[in-house]
Amino acid sequence: MATKATWTVVFEDKAIIKNTGIESGTTYKINDDAFWSQSKYSNIWAIQYGTTPSSDEVEYIDTTPHSSFDDANLGNFQDFITKWDSAHLAKLQSDWDLNNEEVEDPVDSQTFRNETEAEKIARLGARPTSYSS
Repeated sequence: MATKATWTVVFEDKAIIKNTGIESGTTYKINDDAFWSQSKYSNIWAIQYGTTPSSDEVEYIDTTPHSSFDDANLGNFQDFITKWDSAHLAKLQSDWDLNNEEVEDPVDSQTFRNETEAEKIARLGARPTSYSS
């Protein structure tokens, strides 16, 4: 298995793992059967990607010897990164949506209300609309 890969893909789990940066170790299960069932992935167990082109590794289910990502002719690894980025953006948006606070009513300090969107934006910043690894 390749060492220090920046990305790991585990086909059986339909999981993509980012191994570097502030999101290091973050795994998303990608529920997209059309993506995972592409014939070019039919014999793949896992991918370790982002070391160097010669040491990126594709691991096969059967006895096929492991190969580099480039030699496996699987296309562009960016497809996996795009799937992970989309899942991460959905998580960031969900976290933002669920992060609500009650604020004290300025007229009656005994009364609390849900914060307005403007107050929430002032506290958290704008709701995320894009993410790119």
